[in-house]
Amino acid sequence: MKTNFSLKKILILVVVLSINSNVFSQTTDSSFKMLETITVISRNIKSNDSITPYSLTSLKGDAISFNKYRTTPEALMGSSGVFIQKTNHGGGSAFIRGLTGNETLLLIDGIRFNNSTFRYGPNQYLNTIDVFSIDKIEVAKGIGSVEHGSDAIGGVINLLTKEAQFSNLKRLNFNSEIRIISAGMEQSNRSEIYYSDKKIAINGGLSLRNFGDLVGGNGVGRQSPSGYKEKSYDVKIKIKTSESSSLLFASQLLNQIDVPIYHKIVLENYKTNQVDLQEREMQYLRYKKLFKNNFLSELIVTTSYQKAIEQRSNQKNNSVTYRKEADTVKTAGFSAEIISKPYFNWNINTGFDYYQDKVNSIANEMNPAWNSIVSKRGLYPNGAINKNSSLFQIHRIKLKRFELETGIRYNFLSIQIKDEILGNVNIKPSALVANFGINYSFKNNHQLYSSVSSGYRAPNIDDLGTLGIVDFRYELPTSNLKPEKSIHTELGYKFMDKRWGLNISAFYMSLKDIITRVKSAGQIIDGYAVYTKQNIESAYIKGTEVAINYTMNTHIQIHSNATYTYGQNLTKQEPMRRIPPLFGQTDIMWSKGSCEIKFAYQFAGKQDRLSQGDKDDNRIGKLGTPEWNVFNVMTGYNYKKIKLNLGMLNIFNEKYKTHGSGIYGMGQSFYLSTKIDL
Repeated sequence: MKTNFSLKKILILVVVLSINSNVFSQTTDSSFKMLETITVISRNIKSNDSITPYSLTSLKGDAISFNKYRTTPEALMGSSGVFIQKTNHGGGSAFIRGLTGNETLLLIDGIRFNNSTFRYGPNQYLNTIDVFSIDKIEVAKGIGSVEHGSDAIGGVINLLTKEAQFSNLKRLNFNSEIRIISAGMEQSNRSEIYYSDKKIAINGGLSLRNFGDLVGGNGVGRQSPSGYKEKSYDVKIKIKTSESSSLLFASQLLNQIDVPIYHKIVLENYKTNQVDLQEREMQYLRYKKLFKNNFLSELIVTTSYQKAIEQRSNQKNNSVTYRKEADTVKTAGFSAEIISKPYFNWNINTGFDYYQDKVNSIANEMNPAWNSIVSKRGLYPNGAINKNSSLFQIHRIKLKRFELETGIRYNFLSIQIKDEILGNVNIKPSALVANFGINYSFKNNHQLYSSVSSGYRAPNIDDLGTLGIVDFRYELPTSNLKPEKSIHTELGYKFMDKRWGLNISAFYMSLKDIITRVKSAGQIIDGYAVYTKQNIESAYIKGTEVAINYTMNTHIQIHSNATYTYGQNLTKQEPMRRIPPLFGQTDIMWSKGSCEIKFAYQFAGKQDRLSQGDKDDNRIGKLGTPEWNVFNVMTGYNYKKIKLNLGMLNIFNEKYKTHGSGIYGMGQSFYLSTKIDL
């Protein structure tokens, strides 16, 4: 069933509201709260986002819980400036300012999640963070290299996991939630326990999840195979070591089994193509100490260990060869930060970050008919090491009506590869980046802000050492790459009062030395065109974002946002790859007492402004991606210690897929969630 709503009408409504309201908001839907304290930008220097000279978005845990998002990527769908692409049902990659993959940076509790095998273009790693474990998501757009280092060209997504707090009285709480989606598309259970007193705070959770094949809208039907199983746990133990210090230990593990790469099976003649095992493990220890000294106000030291395992298997319909690959990345991390407050209106953050990846990669090809197993080179050079070190300093200054932020970071890397094809490679790229942002407050609650930020992405082991089939191409390794670089500028206006909110921003980003895949003319391996990577392209991306909030009364809130992005490859004189279409969301939220109802409308325009790479991509094709309009309704009711949520998704059963996705979105469906607190 097609809707009669016009995208043009929706945009006109958004613009009219913005012109007539004289308002400000940083938020995007009913789950995005005004005046939240954001820490993703200046690490541990806390600031009110209404006066921060950047575009930020935050999503709190209570909103995540109410909306019953299936996964972490889907929690970000509909948020201002963030577009989600899904290569498969078990994936989900966030586009920020038109960039994704290893050109955006993921953090978990402020710790770098990107490792040296994160690839260009969409990847699945955001979906390896359990949405049940998240307390808050912070998104910084177009900035982050000064604050967090390499990869933050498009921006930063910081996923803050749940954490119990100290309490004067002993508290013990247990809760359990069961969630299902119609047509067998989800059966999930999440159980959590919390304990706290004056000296210790503990929280932990266990998630067991079964995702059935995704059923698409209006004639698509069941997309098989696309379902998979997932289990995870997370625990945090916080100890008050003194009145001015604390120690935090955290451990997380997520395991996904048999995740099909749906479009490979449907479009590329594969009998089997899946991730047999996707596992992410993380532990960290964080020490915080407060001092009564302006030049040493706070010390924060974090040590971390992460391990990522990805095991894949594939076999084509016309082949007797069955290939299995396994990659393991072990990451050790250390950071130390000092927060200084030389004056009441001046904060300084000074620190050092270090991360080291060790990559193990193997492959075997099996022929059951001959009962043979042949060892092959893995996707990456086995034993490769990536060392990433940084020094940084960030200043935040308040001067009457002005809020200033500036910083600098020097990043130096060492990449060591011993490979049968590349030989012995030891490269040491480095980068120096800086930023400056200013916010000016005038009249009542009006803000003007502007910023200039340089960014970079250092070449990683995926860039240098990939050998094999990736997406719809065959890649060969290379040894001569340098960092990608960007300059991002932004101008924006904010307003907020008790009823209205508005945030309008325009941005322009220039990119140079882009690491891109270059096709080797006439070369074919296993039926795929052959590519290598080179620093040969420059481009620009520009766009606008509008977000509006209106509180009608104590019961009704309306939220709307729209994002437009335009990217041009200057070297090829064609559009940049995978640029999202015009997209956005409008919500109406009604609440009274223990009842809440939310109506949500998500849309995306047609994207037929395509690069040649888009046209060659079997997930997009020469005609591009059609526009789509999806309507959802969600309800919630609290009765004593029981929380009940019921919703209907894609009410009109729209057939749609987000641009670049390899699988259609969910059709008309129902979900039910019951949570009991004890």
